Amino acid sequence: MTSAPRDVVILGSTGSIGTQALDIVRRNPGRFRVAALAAGGGNPGLLAEQAAEFGVPAVAVAREDAVPSVTGAIKAAFSRTSPALPLPEITAGVDAVCALAAQPCDVVLNGVDGAAGLRATLSALDAGRTLALANKESLIVGGPLVTSRAKPGQIVPVDSEHSTIAQCLRAGDRSEVKRLVLTASGGPFRGWTREALEKVTPEQALNHPTWNMGPLNTMNSATLVNKGLEVIEAYLLFGFGLDKIDVVVHPQSIVHSMVEFADGATIIQASPPDMRIPIALGMAWPERVAGAAPCLDWTTSTTWTFEPLDESAFPAVSLAREVARLGGTAPAVYNAANEECVEAFLKGTISFPRIVDTVTRIVSEHDTSRGEVATLEDVLAVDAWARARARELNR
Repeated sequence: MTSAPRDVVILGSTGSIGTQALDIVRRNPGRFRVAALAAGGGNPGLLAEQAAEFGVPAVAVAREDAVPSVTGAIKAAFSRTSPALPLPEITAGVDAVCALAAQPCDVVLNGVDGAAGLRATLSALDAGRTLALANKESLIVGGPLVTSRAKPGQIVPVDSEHSTIAQCLRAGDRSEVKRLVLTASGGPFRGWTREALEKVTPEQALNHPTWNMGPLNTMNSATLVNKGLEVIEAYLLFGFGLDKIDVVVHPQSIVHSMVEFADGATIIQASPPDMRIPIALGMAWPERVAGAAPCLDWTTSTTWTFEPLDESAFPAVSLAREVARLGGTAPAVYNAANEECVEAFLKGTISFPRIVDTVTRIVSEHDTSRGEVATLEDVLAVDAWARARARELNR
């Protein structure tokens, strides 16, 4: 165990990742100290309670119009529960969130949803902070823009699958690895035909059978776009070729991924479907946090099953492979178009299968002749184009 608590900056503190991270901090006050919190600003009451409970000195909200409600809620929360503590400094805007990501600390946990987390990822890396990355989209959208700035070991993956692979890779030399195997739950529609998927409702898509996640990740799990994003993420993070990255469906969500070695051994990591394990490991890497989540129960009979992915009904993973091969800004297009299509589906504008169909069309329209990502502005311009095109097609 470390001799002093680690100072942690938590971005996206009111979301699923952020609230679970704070639960770990709450139960391990000797291991972690919250140095700052950042959130979108849509839940000022919860953000205020978090700030007061952990006595944070700095809070940032991405939405500037949320400052009055956040300020009022923080004053009330501190007056009620922590009157002896000074009020935190409250800043607003994207630049304010990036400033917190760059401030002195031991680790930055980026749990911001979607592509919005890219600027904060770059800020943390440029400042030399260890980045516990739950925001896979920022790596996928930024691609080489992110990986070229990261020092070896600076990015610690928090996605359960990539956290698992990072752990399993410690079992052997890199040259001994035969392939990485990502597991997928299959989502709520495993075994459904494309015809049946035409009638899917938002309520059905948001009802994941094993994981408790935010709405975007839950939707992406239903379409398997999430697994497509994870294939790209594994390709960027670990540096193995796409031919060495496979996906298998594992409905129980107990085995969180595997690494197969050249001698025939396959190393797995198994645990209940609880994100607090990879979150705790991300904040404490390479150490473990005792009691981060309950262990598996070995006193009762259980069955784990594995099956191939139905890529005809769920083409998002094969599309992601093509996007990764294209490289450059193609992954940014995949991600941005998907986020807009998910929003359209949740509003009832398009059918469930049209999410990936539309993403496929937009990827095919994207100009890949410019090659690798050069600047943040390049990425943001492509992101904006893909979103606008998706909105046009989803009218």
